[in-house]
Amino acid sequence: MTAKKVYTYIFVLCVFLVTIFNVGAGVDANTASHKTVHIIPIEKEVERGLQAFLDRATEEALEEGTDHIIFEINTPGGRVDSAGEIATILQDLDVPTTSFIVNRALSAGSYIALNTDTIYMRPQATMGASGVITSDGNAANKKAQSAWIASMKSAAESKGRDPQYAMAMADESIDLPELDAGEGKFLTLGPSQALEVGYSEGTVDNREELLQQLSLENATVMEKEPTLAEEVARFLTNPVVIPILLSIASLGLVVELYSPGFGVAGIMGLISLVLFFYGHIVAGLAGMEAVILLILGIGLIIAEFFVPGGILGLIGAGAIIGSLFMSGYDIGHMSLSIGIAFLLSLIVSIILFRRMGMDKGIFRHIILKDQTTTEQGYVSSVNRLELIGLEGITVTPLRPSGTAVFDQERLDVISEGRFIDGNKKVKVVKVEGVRIVVREIKEV
Repeated sequence: MTAKKVYTYIFVLCVFLVTIFNVGAGVDANTASHKTVHIIPIEKEVERGLQAFLDRATEEALEEGTDHIIFEINTPGGRVDSAGEIATILQDLDVPTTSFIVNRALSAGSYIALNTDTIYMRPQATMGASGVITSDGNAANKKAQSAWIASMKSAAESKGRDPQYAMAMADESIDLPELDAGEGKFLTLGPSQALEVGYSEGTVDNREELLQQLSLENATVMEKEPTLAEEVARFLTNPVVIPILLSIASLGLVVELYSPGFGVAGIMGLISLVLFFYGHIVAGLAGMEAVILLILGIGLIIAEFFVPGGILGLIGAGAIIGSLFMSGYDIGHMSLSIGIAFLLSLIVSIILFRRMGMDKGIFRHIILKDQTTTEQGYVSSVNRLELIGLEGITVTPLRPSGTAVFDQERLDVISEGRFIDGNKKVKVVKVEGVRIVVREIKEV
């Protein structure tokens, strides 16, 4: 074989290999470009409204054929129960999931991140500090803390992470001084620490770098954002906002009872009540049965103004309170909110009653105010003052009441207190309405 033929064969082989390589690369690029990535934000506090949004967003992503879901997390934490429901949503997803911590994933936020397949962090991001804190700022009881620590541990184990660090985020008794989390301090991880302990797969500056790390730079990116209704619902179902809404609703009703006509107070109260149920319906907490019970309760209270007895009013009040509890996610918090609203209403009712009485508002239509006074021409009985000083004869013994005759008029009388026999002379000494008091006249 000549040298020329050898060079020819080598040239053909090289062309063939280059062609195969380019075709393969083209296939890989084409495959990547046809992948779809959904970006879903987890922002603000973790509560029931966020849970409803994530439920809707992940379901839509799956229906649209997503290949990967990235959760961009920036949350200070929130409700443990809502975080648990969100974790269930994430664990049930059958596509790869990634948490991209853009700022902080604290408390319930770190728990959510641990329930995804991979975690990436920005250089300034943090995750951890997951101790259970009650609404009044105190540590939760030991039972709640134990359950939460177990949940953190399970979340880490489910994704192949060392559970010790997840437990240290929720249990301050675990001593990890090498991570600046000595005994008495909850563990909080920065990007380098998270990477060191295997809680982060990498540190990236932005979304583009993250997609490159995931080999999804050519994928189609689709973002899911909360709708306006969901944003409003998240605000209205906030644990701080709920007692405010109920207080405004109850105060508006109370003020309206003492005000003539239907004015600003009643409108504000009605709007607050509508907003409460609107937010809870959108968030998936309340159903039509709660609304029907509310309407029934209001109707029974209105009927109470026309039907005496008080039973309808009590049943109506119970129906309204029942509808509130049916709409609430946490019975304890709802009880507190209703208690605050009731206490404020009671205080305002007392103040209005002392200042205004019941001469205005709806009370003027249901309270009887007419009086049969002498000034209006009503006389309950004839006060016969002209009888004072008259003398007469007792017809019957007075023990101390009996009958006597005065100027041929027979009258029912009463002695001053002592017994007076029949056929004795008496004198009228006092007249009080129908009560005629007499005294015996002693004969000399």
